[in-house]
Amino acid sequence: MAWLTRGGEVLASAEVALSRSERRKGLIGRTSLDGVFILEAKSVHTFGVRFPIDVAFCDSTGVVVRIVSMPRNRVCLPVWSAKTAIEAPQGAFHEWSLSEGDQLEIR
Repeated sequence: MAWLTRGGEVLASAEVALSRSERRKGLIGRTSLDGVFILEAKSVHTFGVRFPIDVAFCDSTGVVVRIVSMPRNRVCLPVWSAKTAIEAPQGAFHEWSLSEGDQLEIR
């Protein structure tokens, strides 16, 4: 199991999509998410996802460059500087006071 951390503080357990198949499936068909789902992506969609999500796009060093809140059945514009997308249940980032410029790490 991986963990999403900020400055040594554990924010959530993390599921990392390592294969192309895992990235393609993502959260489609799930009814909930415990922790966060992490994948290499510059854009995400919520078609087939049964709940709204928050997405933090991070650059290659783990710095959050953009945060979006996405209802079901939407596509977000690409974030060209992003290497990674971190998906969480809607409201999680607010609870963690996550903001653009934060340095995140997967452990």
